[in-house]
Amino acid sequence: MTAVTEDATFEQGWQDWHSAREDYFGEPLGWLSLTALHWLVETDTTFPDLPGKWRADADGLIVTAPADAGLEIDGETVDGTAALAPQEGAPGLIVRHGNRTIEVIRRTGDVALRIHDPEAATLAAFTGIPAFLPARQWAVPATFTPFPQSRVVTTGAVVEGLEHHHTALGSLAFEYDGAAHELVAFAGKDGGLQVLFTDATSGVSTYPAARSLAVDAPAADGRVILDFNRASNLPCAFTDYATCPVAPAENRLTLAVEAGEKNPR
Repeated sequence: MTAVTEDATFEQGWQDWHSAREDYFGEPLGWLSLTALHWLVETDTTFPDLPGKWRADADGLIVTAPADAGLEIDGETVDGTAALAPQEGAPGLIVRHGNRTIEVIRRTGDVALRIHDPEAATLAAFTGIPAFLPARQWAVPATFTPFPQSRVVTTGAVVEGLEHHHTALGSLAFEYDGAAHELVAFAGKDGGLQVLFTDATSGVSTYPAARSLAVDAPAADGRVILDFNRASNLPCAFTDYATCPVAPAENRLTLAVEAGEKNPR
């Protein structure tokens, strides 16, 4: 394969990834369709954008509504009282209301409602995700060193008072521009790793709380590539109604990672 062909393949791979990211955030009931985040208390509460009465209990959610309110759970119309038990940190359980979905989530023990509306103004205004142009220099070799035992790393969240608990598997050491750097790596998908980090661009050209980088499973000798061209925004970069984690203190890089996605707002 010639250098020209390699460059074309590299750029096409990034373009495919970038297009998939934009498709994901452009989904009709995805993150950009969020219009509200309502935290529940233990007494019945009404909300101007929802029918029925909503409250939290020890198990999760209790909703009370007549049949003509149009609320549905698992294809069944709510007529009276219904309950849902969302799991801590997991994707939400769904209540449907017409073409909207009400996502019931549990975060740090509290229960909340996230409303998804395919006619949300934020979704209508979405034109894509700004990003740095891909550059090979930001596909950086690194070495993964596993911890003797995995450990739990607790981070804050973009919502005050919330916590996220991550399974940390080891450290990633790399050099850039003659300087050594290290990141704590969390468990990722399909045997891979995930890194939450900030850098000198955070709060300037990139989202301040954190960006996420998916890393393939390391080779047997620990070798891996950190492709910062694919540093991704978390949903909180796009909406005020997400509860994303912030980067751990260990992952606040001093270099300017001028690669990956920029701040979309």
